[in-house]
Amino acid sequence: MKKVLWFSAGIAVGVVVAHQLNQTAQGKKAFANLEAKVKDFSDAFVDGYHDRESELRSAIGGATK
Repeated sequence: MKKVLWFSAGIAVGVVVAHQLNQTAQGKKAFANLEAKVKDFSDAFVDGYHDRESELRSAIGGATK
């Protein structure tokens, strides 16, 4: 139970700090940069997933969903 309390407190502090940072010009710039990097990563991940899925489907004879 104690670990859950500390975990929750850590999340709450993180949210408060992020909110405070987002109110500054540098904070907004940092969050925009982070968002762009996460988007790039997720796009690359999805592209790789679809490429690999296509490879596997062609290897088993073009089976569909």
